[in-house]
Amino acid sequence: MKNIFITLLCIVAFATTASAQHASNNNPDSIVGEYLTDRGGSKSKVRVTKNADGTYDAQVFWVENPYDKDGKKRKDEKNPDKALRNVDVDKIVIVKGLKYEADKKRWGGTKIYDPTKGLKVNATAEFETADKLKLRGTILGVGVTLYWTRIKE
Repeated sequence: MKNIFITLLCIVAFATTASAQHASNNNPDSIVGEYLTDRGGSKSKVRVTKNADGTYDAQVFWVENPYDKDGKKRKDEKNPDKALRNVDVDKIVIVKGLKYEADKKRWGGTKIYDPTKGLKVNATAEFETADKLKLRGTILGVGVTLYWTRIKE
């Protein structure tokens, strides 16, 4: 009896998670919100917004350590676009023009910018759970997966 109860509990938990994921992936605007990200111990917060053309952008609005050792605000000094190298680290736009791909139930069609390396790579995003966004950046078939945790819709 105990095993049956545990099995039923697991099925309900799985169905709830799958349902939440399915609901998020069927609504293109479900990506809009604020997320916490942790890349190698460096935490930041990112805001995803919707543009008038139906695409989405993601911009950093907070970083755990925005100041260098001299107490000056760190800048996006590795940006390949020299005009953007004076942007504060807590104002960097890391994704522009993300498009919802309804047939794949994910977002893609653009690049994600990695300010730690100064690189732009192909990007896809999809919800793993209702509050856990999985981002995949690839270049020449090699990729990195990051997870953003929703903190606010």
